[in-house]
Amino acid sequence: MNKTIRRASVFALLLVLALLVRATWVQFHDSTALADDKHNRRNVMAQYANPLGDIIVGGEAITGSERTKGGDLAYKRTYKNGALYSPITGYSSQVYGATQLEGIYKDLLDGTDNRLKNPLDVLTNKRAAPGDVVTTIDPAVQKAGYKALGDTKGAAVAIDPETGKILGMVSTPSYDPSRISGSSDSEAWKELTTDKEKPMVNRAMRQPLPPGSTFKLVVAAAALEDGLYGSVDERTSSPNPYTLPGTRTVLKNENQSAPCENANIRTALQYSCNNVFAKMAVDLGQDKVKAMADKMGFDTDKLDVPVRAAKSVYPSGMDKAQTALSGIGQFDVTATPLQMSMVSAAIANGGVLEKPHMVSQISDSGGDVLEKYDDGASQRVMDTSTAEGLQSAMQTVVEKGTGTNAKIDGATVGGKTGTAQHGENNSKTPYAWFTSYAKGGDGKEVAVAVMIESSSAARDEVSGNGLAAPIAKAMMSAALKS
Repeated sequence: MNKTIRRASVFALLLVLALLVRATWVQFHDSTALADDKHNRRNVMAQYANPLGDIIVGGEAITGSERTKGGDLAYKRTYKNGALYSPITGYSSQVYGATQLEGIYKDLLDGTDNRLKNPLDVLTNKRAAPGDVVTTIDPAVQKAGYKALGDTKGAAVAIDPETGKILGMVSTPSYDPSRISGSSDSEAWKELTTDKEKPMVNRAMRQPLPPGSTFKLVVAAAALEDGLYGSVDERTSSPNPYTLPGTRTVLKNENQSAPCENANIRTALQYSCNNVFAKMAVDLGQDKVKAMADKMGFDTDKLDVPVRAAKSVYPSGMDKAQTALSGIGQFDVTATPLQMSMVSAAIANGGVLEKPHMVSQISDSGGDVLEKYDDGASQRVMDTSTAEGLQSAMQTVVEKGTGTNAKIDGATVGGKTGTAQHGENNSKTPYAWFTSYAKGGDGKEVAVAVMIESSSAARDEVSGNGLAAPIAKAMMSAALKS
């Protein structure tokens, strides 16, 4: 054979072998990655070829699916009371993907979760009938919080202290996920994502802000656990006025006539005495305050409910003046409403913090439970005596202190107000906070935290009691009646 022909033949054979090797590699090694690629149009077509499974609240589906008009995507997601429940559901969009519970349980809701398949489905790789997600949300609590928040910018979270079940999670302003569920909703998407009010941000768990005086509960718990003070009624060593260590800055109290000098913890919470808790944080030292904060959930980036919450932060490396400011929930301390509801829940539950969660179970299309999420992991964060003392002091806040707007007839209510500085030199409207718990005569309990980021109220009318406490009261009342 001619040498040139022989070389060409060998080269052609090598090319054929290379193609066979590559085809085999793609078929058996890269097939899964290619099938799962987000740019693979067939995946989206398959996902929306049939109705999706549903997210359930109070025994009723708050999601649905409807036929589309033409195109290769047969169905699209719909939502009942979409703006009310969007902080829980998130969205499922044919174009923009899925978030919140829609994203976490995507495989269950579209039928690709292997737990949904029978042996024949596995052999044929057939998509199974989709499953459902059953939440812990109480519709009465959710509606009460959404109505009470109204046109304000803020958020609220309600938790059952004994189980960790999230009963309500509200964020305003909100949005209807149905507006962006289809394939031709680009204008709505642009409008929502460029809105300066950020309606798609879940403020309840994704936007940590300075918690202000609500953080004083954490400092008080640290002081009692450390033995710095023996009870909430023991006098503290707290000069008034108090000068921040190493500075000439005098820390003022909102109520200049309040009996804050050397006040005990009960009185200091009742009047929200800054001098007491700033001095207390310095006396304890930042490490002890941080240890208590971390027990309650601060400084973790793995708080999944199952949606992952943003990290609430108690800072490190502070000087004494900064530590003093941290004692009143300022400087670089940040918290989400979810986090502050956990603080009240731990106190209400005798010092035991139950891991918060908002899904009770997932099931297949026939209603058979695939996985049940019982009470979350619990952790004792303070002694029972400490929790009982703080419960009593928080009740004083509501009965005759700064939180009287949270009173509920026939229930025991404890709370703590907060007003956090906003902007350089407090130049912007402050944030208003309220964290609380309520216990009914029938043994029902609930813990609620509310944060008002902004409202139509005048600056001098912004307070935790004036703006946030009524919202907490509405949610607690609904929970106790349910």
